[in-house]
Amino acid sequence: MMRYFSDESNKMAKEEKQAENYRHIVRVANVDVPGNKQTKVALTKIKGIGINFAEIICRIAGVDSQKKAGNLEDEEIKKLNEVTNNPGQHSIPSWLFNRRKDYESGEDNHILTGALNFVKDNDLKRLKKIKTLRGLRHQKNLPVRGQRTRSNFRRSKGKVVGVKKKAPVKKAGK
Repeated sequence: MMRYFSDESNKMAKEEKQAENYRHIVRVANVDVPGNKQTKVALTKIKGIGINFAEIICRIAGVDSQKKAGNLEDEEIKKLNEVTNNPGQHSIPSWLFNRRKDYESGEDNHILTGALNFVKDNDLKRLKKIKTLRGLRHQKNLPVRGQRTRSNFRRSKGKVVGVKKKAPVKKAGK
């Protein structure tokens, strides 16, 4: 019976310690991440990181992915920063990256936040400039990947005008 109370007091002491170190906002990869969510879910708030990539980041950094992000220690946050900023140096396979065989450099990269928007816009500008089919479809705001357009994507085509029938002509003899 005594042991039960000592375990309970240890749990209470840990909870008090976590309450002292709790942060509502955690800074990872120059993005504010919510502290009340699990680490793997909180990392998905960074643009360019999905749930699977976040799980792998947590495993490589040695952080419990189920732990609340607000309860992370400074060393764990530093490890997460290192892995998210340089995933290629931490044995993450290149097939998980969002920028494989970059057009200019030919390297495999993983791009985050504002740089992701910049790179995407530059890719679209390049496609439009060289007038590829994809570039032309982007210019005209039509679907790019082969979808049918007869019944869908109507809002980009403007207001649809129906066909008017000719009025029936009456014959004079009757």
